[in-house]
Amino acid sequence: MGMCFPCPGESAPPTPDLEEKRAKLAEAAERRQKEAASRGILDAQSVEEKRKKKEKLEKQIAASGPPPEGGLRWTVS
Repeated sequence: MGMCFPCPGESAPPTPDLEEKRAKLAEAAERRQKEAASRGILDAQSVEEKRKKKEKLEKQIAASGPPPEGGLRWTVS
């Protein structure tokens, strides 16, 4: 009836290998992260492209260095 204990003549069902189990858990965690990141977003691909484009633009700005001294200045009053 129940699956509590194996019958006396049978051996216990094989347990998955430790490496195999870790790989499956890691795979499931990555899948959950991906699903959570795209939750509520209709077009996840375009959002990812926009994020990459923004990062690339920020890198270019950071690489170009500070603006020349004659540039605009911000003042807070």
